[in-house]
Amino acid sequence: LVAACAGLQEPTSTVKVPDKLKPAANESLAMIVPAKGVQIYECRAKKDQAGTYEWAFVAPEADLFDTSGKKIGRHYAGPHWESADGSKIVGTVKASTDAPQADAIPWLLLVTKSVGPQGSFSKITSIQRVNTVGGVAPKTGCAQSTVGTTARIPYTADYYLLTEK
Repeated sequence: LVAACAGLQEPTSTVKVPDKLKPAANESLAMIVPAKGVQIYECRAKKDQAGTYEWAFVAPEADLFDTSGKKIGRHYAGPHWESADGSKIVGTVKASTDAPQADAIPWLLLVTKSVGPQGSFSKITSIQRVNTVGGVAPKTGCAQSTVGTTARIPYTADYYLLTEK
């Protein structure tokens, strides 16, 4: 019985984020969604520097889990977060800051809008991407001979899904 009551408590943020990644005052944490997947990059010619090449970000591809480790959805190009119930949101980056851990993709604050049916994600208004590990573009291996090659770099992150209070 005690365990059943514990499940009703609102999740609490356990990570300190810089002020620019803090949600609006009228938002509260709805759920913490751990993700595990890859950040996909493609070797491309730099637009403004002839003869130079870079790894350009293409898309994320990750599974989303609840805090007990059960798969509850997926994260992919857009960027989209899609719940197993079909509800779906798309995000736009509002703020970014370097991750505290070296060689990890930045922490983000994204504004979202629902682009799917009603469900567990349809009321989400913002997302914080925190606790990132890995996912950064390769530092080497992109040259004229490898243009068009993709790199799938493993990463994990926690997505803090926020709703209006």
